[in-house]
Amino acid sequence: MIQHTFIGLDVHAASVVGCALAPDTGELVQAKMDSDPAVVLDWICRFEAPVKAVYESGPTGYVLARFLREAGIDCVVAASSKLLRAPGDKVKTDKRDARLLAEMLALGQVTDVRVPTREQEDLRDLSRLRATAAKNLAHARQHVNAILLRHGIRYPKKTKWTKEHVLWLHRQHFDSPVLQFTWEADLEQAELLAAHLKRIDQRVAATAGNCEYTPVIDALMCLRGVDITTGFGLAVEIGDWTRFTGSSIGSYLGLVPSEQSSGQTRHQGPITKAGSRYARKLLIEAAWVHRRPYSRPGLRLVRQMDLVGPATRIRALEGNHRLHHKWEVFDARKKRSVTANTAIAREMAGWCWSLAAPLQQGGHGQGGRMNAA
Repeated sequence: MIQHTFIGLDVHAASVVGCALAPDTGELVQAKMDSDPAVVLDWICRFEAPVKAVYESGPTGYVLARFLREAGIDCVVAASSKLLRAPGDKVKTDKRDARLLAEMLALGQVTDVRVPTREQEDLRDLSRLRATAAKNLAHARQHVNAILLRHGIRYPKKTKWTKEHVLWLHRQHFDSPVLQFTWEADLEQAELLAAHLKRIDQRVAATAGNCEYTPVIDALMCLRGVDITTGFGLAVEIGDWTRFTGSSIGSYLGLVPSEQSSGQTRHQGPITKAGSRYARKLLIEAAWVHRRPYSRPGLRLVRQMDLVGPATRIRALEGNHRLHHKWEVFDARKKRSVTANTAIAREMAGWCWSLAAPLQQGGHGQGGRMNAA
């Protein structure tokens, strides 16, 4: 019987291929089974403890990892972007993938990702639903604007998608019946998606006010550019802020420059764009707000800061002043706006960490939502 076993699992929707490796003897045991957590657990339990299992992150999610952990099996989920693969290896099969995972786990070369709880994953799905709905609405409105642009029709005012603009859109008429049908269908789609997004925003606001991330969301909203949807999105996407430091969180979110160095040459390129794309997008959008003039908190920020403790309030005030000052420095140096905004977003990630991490380390008495009394 194999002891001190490392198990690699190549997980698919309908099947799982497992490879058990004993480093002391080099013995391999491979099997193919149904993609049922109970079946996988039954196969793993054939090997004498201690046993450690790993599978690659992907569309199958974390159900198997949580099931195995609840059964007492040490199971990690490997970051697919960090797996080492030989450039000359042109043969890829499920058995080879499972064996590679087992070997990398035995060598300690697996970079595991955080496995969220079921409740945390539900919150993240809600945040991503909101992001998808906003993207779909933007595309639908773009279709409406494109039809008008192609036919030389221009809205006389600057601000669009107000009530007045929507009424103006409904008054537009085309001679072609086919084009008129297309126009009405596109306009109807845009209005339906706007109502859909509004309903999601209401649910996000209700959920953000009563979930495990509420203290973190309240703290993040003390920074300019962070509204309730942005704070909710950042909180649920990153989850455990204590995994990082103020300098490492920017790297995790892919906001640091890529680099190619060899010998005496060193070249830095665009940002790495690693980690959560949605969290990075939220920070980049929020960073633009800090370019606006700022001397003291507005009414919204004052009300928001009443919900947090003094330590969080002071830190947020420092962050708002610092981020605006950085924009002033970049503008004085005439630095390219997009490059400057990326740098601000990277620093803003560190300020978000400084607000959120203390709360998750047990400092709710200093920074969490305060009682109404």
